[in-house]
Amino acid sequence: MAEGDLTIEPGRKDDTAVGVDDDASPLVEMSQVIASKRNQARSAEMTKITAALKRLEENPDEFGLCVECGEPIGKRLEIHPFAEYCLECQSERDGEFKNIRRRHLGDFR
Repeated sequence: MAEGDLTIEPGRKDDTAVGVDDDASPLVEMSQVIASKRNQARSAEMTKITAALKRLEENPDEFGLCVECGEPIGKRLEIHPFAEYCLECQSERDGEFKNIRRRHLGDFR
């Protein structure tokens, strides 16, 4: 959290310049989109971490147990300390997307 958001490069580097550099515009726009997506992902992860800390504080005996089936989450907690589901339950939750084919670039936003 102390790091804050990633900086988004401004559209113009020189405030005194007039007009737009047509060659640089797509690259600048792409950089802005990437930085924005990273900031959104970091924010979502921080929300999950905050929720996990709250679960740990409110009910420490149940932390590390799957919220769906009650079984231990196991090694997933080493990678994602905010994991709520065991591997089997998470796989079932993710299974609904297995047989979907993407038609457009933005289908899974």
